[in-house]
This record gives sequence, C-alpha cells and structure tokens, in this order.
Amino acid sequence: MSRFEFKVPDLGEGTVSSEIVAWKVAVGDWVQEDAPLAELSTDKAVVEVPSPVSGRVLSLAGKPGDAVAVGSVLAVFALEEGQPVGASLLATETATSAPAPAAAPAPVGASLPAAKVLASPATRRRASEAGVDLHQVVGTGPGGRILRVDLERTVASKLAPTSHSATGEVASKLAPTSNSSKVAASNVGGSLLPTPTSGITEIPVIGVRRVIAQRMEQAKRTVPHFSYVEEVDVTALEALRLHLNSRRPREEAYSYLPFVMAALARVLREFPQCNAHYDAARNVVLRHAAVHIGVATQTPDGLKVPVVRHVEALKLGQVAAEVRRVSAAARNNTARRDELGGSTITVTSLGKLGGIASTPVLNLPEVAIIGLNKAVERPVVVGGAVVVRRMMNLSSSFDHRFVDGFDAAAMVQALKERLEQPATIFMAE
Repeated sequence: MSRFEFKVPDLGEGTVSSEIVAWKVAVGDWVQEDAPLAELSTDKAVVEVPSPVSGRVLSLAGKPGDAVAVGSVLAVFALEEGQPVGASLLATETATSAPAPAAAPAPVGASLPAAKVLASPATRRRASEAGVDLHQVVGTGPGGRILRVDLERTVASKLAPTSHSATGEVASKLAPTSNSSKVAASNVGGSLLPTPTSGITEIPVIGVRRVIAQRMEQAKRTVPHFSYVEEVDVTALEALRLHLNSRRPREEAYSYLPFVMAALARVLREFPQCNAHYDAARNVVLRHAAVHIGVATQTPDGLKVPVVRHVEALKLGQVAAEVRRVSAAARNNTARRDELGGSTITVTSLGKLGGIASTPVLNLPEVAIIGLNKAVERPVVVGGAVVVRRMMNLSSSFDHRFVDGFDAAAMVQALKERLEQPATIFMAE
C-alpha cells in the first residue's frame, strides 16, 4: 500500500488560494479516478475537482468555507500496490514510510512531456480505445483538464442517434405512482389548523455566495452610484420581435435582451466613457474599444455574470445564441473561467419579475450597468390622444466618479432612441 498526496490545483488567472465549497467524499471512502472529489471556489466560479486516482481517502484538508493555498495538500489517498499512476502523478506519490517530497510536483493531471493536453492516464486510455484525439476535446476541469465526461461528450457527438422509441417508455416510468397528490388534495379546505413551527437553520456563507457578498459590499462601499431610470416605448420593437420569432424555433425565440445588447454596442461608440474599467491599483480608467457584455444570470449557486464577447461584431442571432449558451453554462457549472470574466459593461434583466424600477449594483471594475424592467401595455398620451402602448423602463447605474450625470442620461436617451426605432439598431453608419 502506498500514499498519494493530491495538492490544490492552480485554477488559473493568478489564483493563489481557493475556498472549499463542498466535499463530495468522506474519509474512508473508496473513490474512483475522475469521480467528483470536491468543489472549490475562486472569485470567478465554483469548479468541481475530480479525483486524480482511484484509492481510499485517508484525509481531507479543511471543511467547507476554509481557504486552501494552491500547492498545499488537499487530500491523501491510499493506493493499491501496482496501481498504474501517470508520470505527472508519480512525482507526488510517496511510500507510506517515506517523507513528503521537498520540491513541488508537476500539476496534477499534467500530461507526459510530449503531450499537449491535460488528462488522467485512464482518460488517455479511454480516448485511445475510442480513437479520439484528445487535442480535439474541450476540457472543463481545472486548467482545462479533460475529464471523463468531456471525453464521453465528444464520443457521443460523433455518433448519430439511432432511435427515440424508448421515449414514451421512459416518460411512463417517470410518471407519479403514489397517491400523495390525492392525500394533499384531501386536506385542502379541511379542518386541519396550521401547526406552529420553530427553529433556526444556519447556512454558511461560502463559495459563490461569499464572493457575491464581498463584491456587492465592495461595490456599494467604494463606488458612489448614480442611478437613472427612463421609460421606453417598445411597441415597434415588440412587433419586430414577434415577427422574427414567428420564423424561429420556439427554443430560439428572441427576448428583449439581444436587441438591447445590439443597440448598446452601437451606442457605446458615442459614449466610450461608459464602456470602461477603473483600475484602482494604478488609478487609471481603461476605455475599451471592444464591447464585452456581461449578462447577470441567476443560477442555483447564486448570481453569476457570464460574458458575450465582441457584441459589436455579432449579428442579432449570434448575440441571442451566445446569451443562451453562456447562461446555460453558468447555470450548470460548465462555463470556462474566461467566460465568467472580462466584461466591459453588464446588462441585467429580471424578466417578468422586472417591476417598475430597480437600482442595479455595479459589477466592478466596470463603470456602468443597464437594467431591464418588465414590459407592459398601459395607456400613454401620444399626440394629444390616450393610446395603449407597450412600455418598458430601463434602470441603469453608473460610477459617478468617472461618468457624469449628463453623460449617463445622454447614453440612456441614445439607447432609448434605438429601441424605439429598432431599424436603427441594424442600419450601417
């Protein structure tokens, strides 16, 4: 029996430590290679870290909420004698009686010197058996490491589906078989009175939720927010949206968001001070030519901001497709680190919950954020007559240190004009 020490991987972008969000195993468990080991959090996202080997867990470093330094021991495994271990893993494996190596090992999951991809020996073997070139597989593990699920996804994409005949059978098996709904219904309107309850549930503020709390606190503590709300007549935009959606699959229907993003990319040419970052360490404002729009997205882990890059160069359909893709990746934790950072301005929308107005908090280091409220039909006065129009409010916030109130209002008015005359979103200038 030998020991293997798995050290905290470098999750990229200069990360020096990560936070333990959750353990997927316990001391004493037997873990298969590539099985989930832990969830680690950085300031960008929560990353699921797989086990690099098959073995029994001897010890785990820390509890959820603890910070662990890159290169420190995360978990210790007991390996069976003769178990094959990749060359990069051998650098950190020690006999039970041997002292820990003084030199830092190569990153776990690193390939042999001749290889150019990160993958475990088992994954390499499976790829070889399946005839898959690992250079063609997109890795979603730490540092782009190729996990077994990545390989399986690639193999599945190469195989055409053969039959869907089992769909009905599967659906029937998923149908409820108990009488619980009848029991619940029988209590409705009955004589049962509500039962008083008591108790307090403690929920640790860790992982993405801790990052959200810290960033929101920093934004509100350090930035003087200037908020500006304007109503927009989206009647013509709604007519265009419905017309375009009549020719598109339901799952690819346009919301208001891609129109707003496309219009915003045009408007920011006139207001570059709103498409900027403030670098506090150097005390400089960085105005960006490219428009990388962050899309505030609610996920099971909390609020994340995946990024649609170079909106200024995308067509409307491409913007909509990218919004769907990066938002889905953020929700199911498959987003790459570069997809969760680097935005130059953010849009946020509560959809049907949008309310009348809101006060969005800036996504630092950005200096502007645009919020979409709910679009509703209501009576308005047009040309001296009361008519029904579809109206939507834009609620925006700006860093008042670097965006003057006049410029903020002028930018929102320019965006309003584009949305009320949607043809101007697509006109060449």
